[in-house]
Formats: sequence, C-alpha cells, structure tokens
Amino acid sequence: MSIRDWIIPNDYIFFDIFEKLADTTTEAGRLLVDLVEDYTDVENKVKEIKKLEHQGDALAHNAYAELNRSFITPLEPEEISRLTTALDDILDYIDGTAHQMLNYGLDSTDKYMKEFAKLIYLSAAEVAVAVRQIRKIKDPKILEQKCIEINRLENLADDVLAHAIKDLFRGDDAIRILKFKDIYENLEMATDKCEDAANVLADIAIRHS
Repeated sequence: MSIRDWIIPNDYIFFDIFEKLADTTTEAGRLLVDLVEDYTDVENKVKEIKKLEHQGDALAHNAYAELNRSFITPLEPEEISRLTTALDDILDYIDGTAHQMLNYGLDSTDKYMKEFAKLIYLSAAEVAVAVRQIRKIKDPKILEQKCIEINRLENLADDVLAHAIKDLFRGDDAIRILKFKDIYENLEMATDKCEDAANVLADIAIRHS
C-alpha cells in the first residue's frame, strides 16, 4: 500500500460497506418473514439469520477500522459512524428477536408477528435503496421519498404494536403475555432502527446536496 493510499483511501470503500450492510440486513428481514410465516425447522432458520448478523458485524468492524485509519473521508466521520451503527442495529434486532422466539420455546407465531416481519423487511429494503442514493447525491428528492416511506412503515408498526398488546392482555396466560409482549416490542424496535437509519441518511442528504 502506498503512502497516498494510506492517507487518501478509496472513497468508495465506505459506500461499498454501507450497501453490503444494508443488503445483508434486507436478507435477514426476508429470512425473518420466512421464519414467522412457516414456523418450522426453527433452529436452522435462526442459525441462518445469525450467520447474517455475524456478516453484518464484520462489515461494521471494517467500516470503523477504515474510519480510524483515514484522514480524509467522503462523509463526515460522525456520519459514517452513525450510519454504520444504525444499519448494524437493525440487523441486531432482527437476529435478537429470532433468537427470542427460539429460546422462549414458541410453538407458533401469530398474525401480529407476521405483520411486523413484513414491515421490517419492507423497511429494510427501503433503507437499502436509500443507502445507494448517498454514493453520489444527484436527486435528494429520491432519498427524501424513501425516508418518508420508511417513516410511514414505522407508523404502521406502531399501530400493529398497539393492537397486538391490546389483544394480548385479553388473555389470562401470564407467561404467554410476557413472552409475546417482549417479542412484539423488539420487532417494533427493529422498525424504529430502520427509521433511525433513514434519519441519518436524510441528514447526510441535506448536508451534502
């Protein structure tokens, strides 16, 4: 590696990492949908999600490592750190909730978990499209539209959570209530993390367009 490469690394490396991390998150969202829609072979399905979570951790580590060694970056260091963290957080919540379902010994999922999973997958897919807009911001309106859609999906998740909790407390099985409430809230939190990522992307678009 030349001194110039060390001082001024390839600008594209951060965007490459962001896009790979967003795609990994979207794939984890797709696997989550498959898990809750067809709640069989649960242990193996959860392991597949965990593999993606490990891949995400490696990508995030690469981003932080590149940031620590770079004097010049295409975005502000804080922006790179915030976006990396936001994307990794989505993946962590998908993985963590899938493991909760396994560890809690759920016999089956319900309609609310299925609705949450679809919203998470759709939100992650929108984030992945939005991430690609910051490589070279030509039309901030496209990114703005994606962020608006992610916000809309998060609002829908809030509504699903409200209905899910209301129905849950109509039952009298205390253990089931505790387990399902925990899972519902963590699934909803995954959509919150998608919105966090969208907010970071919106801030980047405003600053760099």
